[in-house]
Amino acid sequence: MDRLVSMRVFVKVVDHGSFAGAAAALGMSAAVVTRNVADLETHLGTRLLNRTTRRLSLTETGQQYLDRVRQILLDIDDADAAASSSSQQPSGTLRIYCHPAFGKAQLARLLPRFAQATPDVVLDVTLADHDVDLVEQGFDVGIFIGLQKLDASMIVRQLATSNVVLSAAPDYLARRGAPGKPSDIAQHDCLNFAFEQLRHTWPVAWNDEVVHVPITSRMVSNSGDILRQGALAGMGIMLRSSFTLEDDFESGRLVQLLQGHHVGQLSVMMVYPSRRLLSAKVRSFVDFMAAQFPRPDSDPWLPAPALA
Repeated sequence: MDRLVSMRVFVKVVDHGSFAGAAAALGMSAAVVTRNVADLETHLGTRLLNRTTRRLSLTETGQQYLDRVRQILLDIDDADAAASSSSQQPSGTLRIYCHPAFGKAQLARLLPRFAQATPDVVLDVTLADHDVDLVEQGFDVGIFIGLQKLDASMIVRQLATSNVVLSAAPDYLARRGAPGKPSDIAQHDCLNFAFEQLRHTWPVAWNDEVVHVPITSRMVSNSGDILRQGALAGMGIMLRSSFTLEDDFESGRLVQLLQGHHVGQLSVMMVYPSRRLLSAKVRSFVDFMAAQFPRPDSDPWLPAPALA
């Protein structure tokens, strides 16, 4: 038994819901497909599929095995693609889609470094905040944030987690003071995104506890850039994702408030059509971006907590 082949056959049977469907997709006879699954069950010493005359269903062990096998097969395909592309020089046009906020704040500063490492790659970058079909619109790779819809057929690799945090300018805090706890925000002027769920209260989270704080909006906008300019001018306390505020925090133009608290979290994700047969230009960009964000579950853009 070729265990790898049997694993691929087993996954295909599950995906198609029948031995006949898997056989057609794989270009095998139904008898060969059936034998591969049977050999795999014999090797494992357990049943993976319940078979009736009308349908197939996974056993509990089969579901657990399927989840592991899918990841194993993806890793193998990924390794094959990496080995294949490593012998090629990245070249051609790389079409990148990116959400505007992340594109302006982070991707723009990373692309020159990638370009220096891949001199034969032409970068074609599109920023848009509407839903995008990467394949249909001809993109090689996309950078999405958590609120956007993703095609289930895409490969998704999380780069980082961005907290939506509270901040204000030093001169505003000098006039009004800094909130010491979430409920203090109710006494401040707030610069608010034009989302109905944030119109009257802000859900300020700390660990597993969420406090819904009533707020008074000084300004409301669907533009994070407008809210940022208002915050820099000392108009009030702003909500915004951390990846857009890194420079402001480092320069001291804005101060993060209530460190450890947040009003939401956004996953920053790299999305591309397939791990298999990635071109050298796509593989090089995927590897480059992954290297910039080695801890996908962390927020790399927030200032270090102040020492007590």
